[in-house]
Amino acid sequence: MLTRLIPSTGEAMPAIGVGTYDTFDTGPDKAAREPLRQVLRELFAAGGAMIDSSPMYGTAEAVTGDLLADIGMREAAFVATKVWIEGRERGIAQMRASMAKLRCEAIDLMQVHNLVDWRTQLATVRAWKAEGLIRHDGITHYTPRAFRELERAIAAEKPQFVQLPYSIAVRDAEDRILDVCADNGAAVIVNRPVDGGALFRAVRGRALPDWAAEFDCASWGQFFLKYLLGHPAVTCLIPGTSDPAHARDNVAAGRGRLPDAGMRARMAALVDGL
Repeated sequence: MLTRLIPSTGEAMPAIGVGTYDTFDTGPDKAAREPLRQVLRELFAAGGAMIDSSPMYGTAEAVTGDLLADIGMREAAFVATKVWIEGRERGIAQMRASMAKLRCEAIDLMQVHNLVDWRTQLATVRAWKAEGLIRHDGITHYTPRAFRELERAIAAEKPQFVQLPYSIAVRDAEDRILDVCADNGAAVIVNRPVDGGALFRAVRGRALPDWAAEFDCASWGQFFLKYLLGHPAVTCLIPGTSDPAHARDNVAAGRGRLPDAGMRARMAALVDGL
């Protein structure tokens, strides 16, 4: 799988990961967990590593921790989660709970979710990083409406990671914030890379254009993900799925050629015309 370097450390990050919002919120249901186990196996078989969760995702952290233990892949995983609460002590309690659920002695990436009390929480995250309990720090938001605030936080604190929404249909990130991330040495994690599934609904019944083969694209899912990976500021995508076949298709987007700027413009024009 294609890798991108984390700017602050030079560590290579596989370009396709897995998001756990909604899909991993299964509780103890064994039947519901089985396809998720296969999703993770597809990720690791392809050379992926990033698994992104949050305490706001119901049981997703606990399910992720259990499944990684079941398949013996905790050491291969790059486990990312978030702190999403106000107040220093409450933030500490939430992060400790996340570590227990994920069965982690150290979290690979702790992100301040949706910039909630971000100055307070980021200070704690960095103190824990100095103690070896966290490897990387980051900040997130789920909506382009928050990009101005996100930009100010990036400039002020220079987080190692920034997670933000971006898709071929919702390209607000291209206006400025991806450049801000690059200028400040932040790795970029893309959430909502298929616009919550809306992109698949838009192309239902349509054939993939023949010219998609020019960048080793064999499906609409790969088309949408390769567009994002074609931007040099993007480090990792975290599409969410509970379907192993979809996971196999997602990770395939991290292989082969990527579209150049001219091809990306052609791709965007196609989607805009749907």
